[in-house]
Amino acid sequence: MDKMWSGRFSATASTLLDQFNASIMFDRKLYREDIEGSLAHAAMLTKQGILTTEEFHQISDGLSQVMIEIESGEFEWKISDEDLHMAIEKRLTAIIGDTGKKLHTARSRNDQVAVDFRRYVLRKNLEIVDALKLLMSEILVVAHKHTETLLPGMTHLQHAQPINFGFHLGAYLSMFKRDIERFESSHKRNNVSPLGCAALAGTPHNINRDMTAELLGFDEVSINCLDTVSDRDFALEILFGISTMMMHISRLSEELVMWSSYEFAFVELSDEYSTGSSIMPQKKNPDVPELLRGKTGRVYGSLMGLLTVMKGLPLAYNKDTQEDKEGVFDAVETAEISLAILKEAIKTMQVKPHNMLKASKVGHLSATDLADYLVQKCNIPFREAHFITGKAVAKSEELKIDLSDIELKYLQDIDSRIGGDVLEFLSITNSMNARTSAGGTASIRTKEQLQYFKTFLEK
Repeated sequence: MDKMWSGRFSATASTLLDQFNASIMFDRKLYREDIEGSLAHAAMLTKQGILTTEEFHQISDGLSQVMIEIESGEFEWKISDEDLHMAIEKRLTAIIGDTGKKLHTARSRNDQVAVDFRRYVLRKNLEIVDALKLLMSEILVVAHKHTETLLPGMTHLQHAQPINFGFHLGAYLSMFKRDIERFESSHKRNNVSPLGCAALAGTPHNINRDMTAELLGFDEVSINCLDTVSDRDFALEILFGISTMMMHISRLSEELVMWSSYEFAFVELSDEYSTGSSIMPQKKNPDVPELLRGKTGRVYGSLMGLLTVMKGLPLAYNKDTQEDKEGVFDAVETAEISLAILKEAIKTMQVKPHNMLKASKVGHLSATDLADYLVQKCNIPFREAHFITGKAVAKSEELKIDLSDIELKYLQDIDSRIGGDVLEFLSITNSMNARTSAGGTASIRTKEQLQYFKTFLEK
C-alpha cells in the first residue's frame, strides 16, 4: 500500500479507482506554484520553531531537485500518486528521507491546492491583461490612420448613419478596456492567501499565515477557513472574464468575416492569416475570425461546467472541485492564443477606404441630417420633419441616387421651406463631423477617444 493516506485502509485501491480519482495528469501544470508554496510553508514552519534550520535546508534542497527533475522531463508522474501534491511530496521524501514527511505539518491538500490554483489564476489574470493591452495597441495603430475614413454605421445590420472607421474600432477598444478592468478587479479581490486554513478549520500549530502570504505575494490572508478551502469564485471569475472577452472578440471576428467578403470588401486579411479550399482554388477563407467565433462557445462551456459543479456543494471541501481545473486551463490557453492571433490578424490586414466610402453612399445615411435641418433651420416639428424626410428618401429611390446626391429642386418640390444651405447638411462627410457631442463620431471626437485609450494603456 503506497498511498500516503493509507493507514486507515486495509485494502489497496483498485486500478479503476486510481484512474477515476487521479488529477495528476492535468494538475501537474501547477508544479511551480506547488513547490513555491511548499518552500514558503517550510520557511514559516522553521521561523515558528516547528522545523529546524537543518530540516529546512534539506527540504529546500530536495524541492529544488524535484523542480529540476520536472523541468528536465526526468520526473515520473504516476497515476497511483493521485495528484501533484502527493507526487512531489513522495519524491521529496525519497530524496531526503523522513524529513520530507514533516513538510505537510499544519497544512492539508485542501489549502495546498487552493493556494496553487489561486496563484495560477491570479498570474493568468495579469498575463491576459498584458495580452489585451497589446491587442488594443495594435487596434489603436489602425484606428489612428482612419479617423476620417467614412463607412456606414449600422443598426439592425442596415445602413444608418455615416461614421469613421477609427470611431468604429474605438467601440472595440471600449470593450477590451472593460475586459482589462474586470481581470484587474478580480486579481485585486482574490489576492488572499488560503495557506494555513488546513482541511477546513485552521490548525492548532503555532503558524504565521501572514508570513506565508507575504512570501507568496498575497495581499492578505483569507478571513474564514471554512469558506476558503471550498471557494472557487476566483476560478469562476476568470472564466467569466474570459467568456466576456471572447464574446467581444467574437463580435469583432464576425465583422472581420463580413468585411473581408466580396459583398463588403472593407478589409483584406493577410495571406499569413487566411486559408484556402481543398477543392476551390480561388478561395481565401477567413478561418482565423471564424475559429475565434467558434472558440467562444468552448469557453462558455467551461464557465457553465464549473458553475454547475459548484451550485450544490455543501461546505467545505468536496472532491467535486477537482473538476475546476481542466476547464480553466483550457479557457486560459484559448484566451492566450486568441488574443495573440487576433492581434496579428489586425496588424497585417489591409483596410480599403474606397470601398467603405462607396458603401457610405448607399442607404441614404444623411437622412437624419435632413430631418435635423428641418427642425433647426425651418422650425418644423420633428415628427413632421421625419415625414418630409421620408418623402425625400422615396424621391431619391425613384431617381436611383443616394439622398446625399439629390438636387435642391427636388427637395424644394417636396417642401418649399427648404433652403439652399440644406446640401451642406446632406454631405456624408459633414454629417459624420456634425456629431460632435461627447462620445460622438466626429473626427475631432474620435481623436480624443483614441487619445483616451492611449493614455489608459500607458498607465
